[in-house]
Amino acid sequence: MLAEEDDERQYVVVVNHEEQYSIWLAGRPLPPGWQEAGKTGSKVACLDYIREVWTDMTPRSAREN
Repeated sequence: MLAEEDDERQYVVVVNHEEQYSIWLAGRPLPPGWQEAGKTGSKVACLDYIREVWTDMTPRSAREN
């Protein structure tokens, strides 16, 4: 298993309809229900981006009730 800082693969940040974020290996088909969130880069860069933008982990459907 690669340490995050040793992982040279490219990732894309993805988001689902509940506004939950994750990372996905770039170039692979996205899983159903997920779309690109506009950030591609190293694993560390993508995880840093998620920490910046995903400030409320409550699913969207729970926030709207």
